[in-house]
Amino acid sequence: MLFSAIIIYLLITIAIGLTASRFVKNAEDFVLAGRRLPLMLASTAVFATWFGSETVMGASSEFVQHGLLGVIEDPFGASLCLLLVGIFFARPIYRMNILTFGDFYRIKFDQKVELLAGIFMVVSYFGWIAAQLVAMGIIMNVVLGIPLEAGILTSAGIVLLYTYIGGMWSISITDFMQTIIIIAGLLFLLIEISGKAGGLAQVIAQAPADFFRFTPDPEPFAFVEYLAAWITIGLGSIPQQDVFQRVMSARSENVAVRASYVGSLMYLTIAFIPLLIGLSAKVVYPELMAGDPQMVLPQAVLLHSSVLIQVMFFGALLSAIMSTSSGAILAPATILAENVIRPYLPKLSDKQFLRLLRGSVVAISLVSTVLASMRSNIYELVGESSALSLVSLFVPMVAGLYWKKATPRGALLAMLLGMGAWLVSEFAGLEVPSLVPGVIASMVGMVVGSLWKSNQKIERG
Repeated sequence: MLFSAIIIYLLITIAIGLTASRFVKNAEDFVLAGRRLPLMLASTAVFATWFGSETVMGASSEFVQHGLLGVIEDPFGASLCLLLVGIFFARPIYRMNILTFGDFYRIKFDQKVELLAGIFMVVSYFGWIAAQLVAMGIIMNVVLGIPLEAGILTSAGIVLLYTYIGGMWSISITDFMQTIIIIAGLLFLLIEISGKAGGLAQVIAQAPADFFRFTPDPEPFAFVEYLAAWITIGLGSIPQQDVFQRVMSARSENVAVRASYVGSLMYLTIAFIPLLIGLSAKVVYPELMAGDPQMVLPQAVLLHSSVLIQVMFFGALLSAIMSTSSGAILAPATILAENVIRPYLPKLSDKQFLRLLRGSVVAISLVSTVLASMRSNIYELVGESSALSLVSLFVPMVAGLYWKKATPRGALLAMLLGMGAWLVSEFAGLEVPSLVPGVIASMVGMVVGSLWKSNQKIERG
């Protein structure tokens, strides 16, 4: 029954993608759903941006092993990111009426900044997408019994198909359906497993001392690591196409802002469900902790639950991963087509650009699939992706919006110095998280590059 249910679910998802393709008449429909999403669809789309493998499998394993301090990056940092988007960024960027976040860097700075930002954005998504494909491959390996590599290829093909066909319309509609399945499936499983442990109160009572401690030790390095955990996704994922693609798809400026708030609240509350499921599973089935911590939830469900619970859980897990991976593929594909390739093909018609967008979806999927076949740690893949965008893109974005003296030269220097310092720190093996010197270098580059005397007067957008 489980095998049949998974196959039926995947077929339904593809069918929704085919249906959604009828709404795609031009490039804006494909990228931004024609800017027509109501609050309900926009909110579930924002929520589903990152609620994928890292939250259900990666974060739950970190929580079980390290307690509350182990999941500051996600879900707390991710929820903070969406909240900050709503407070500071959704409104001004929605008013710019742009197709991609790369367009922002061109309007505020120049085409060179747009190109470099576009390249950094595209590269930052590969690890994120690969993490989702690895998770789907694991599920297919566990549930269907096929090899991990074959599961990754199959997963990539399915997500590619409905993203290629329906674009943002397909993603937003499937996100809405998948969010319902996520909430129902995870709640059902939480009640089932925590009940076997004597209830949530009993599970929490058995947690080790300081398990729910929310602040770090009073030591400098501990505080720096704690701060880094907050800002990796909390700030690093703000200058990303997938977030603003969903925000800019809203039918109005107010809907865009409210969707960010609702998405943030949904993320923080719903993300705690798999964390509590993982903790309950550790109490009920402690022998599972001897294996891969990322597999605690899937193994607990597969080995000790009824078929109905299995269908609910794996349906929720697949929903979470597919909703995240589809948006993560479309986002860099849009940047690649609009901000990296299109400037060199200025005479493209809208239909030709739509074909270019779909071709970019295929290209991004292929590269991510190769990376997924080479790496397997979901949490690390996602963390690396967010750190890359934080050290290169965040400072120029904030300066472009809120600092009138920011210049193209400052933006370029901020990106290059931030990325350079991060890479050097990664290879040097510093005690502090590598993104800290990366962010500091980016800030220095922005200020120095912008205030450096120049005879050329630069007009700001």
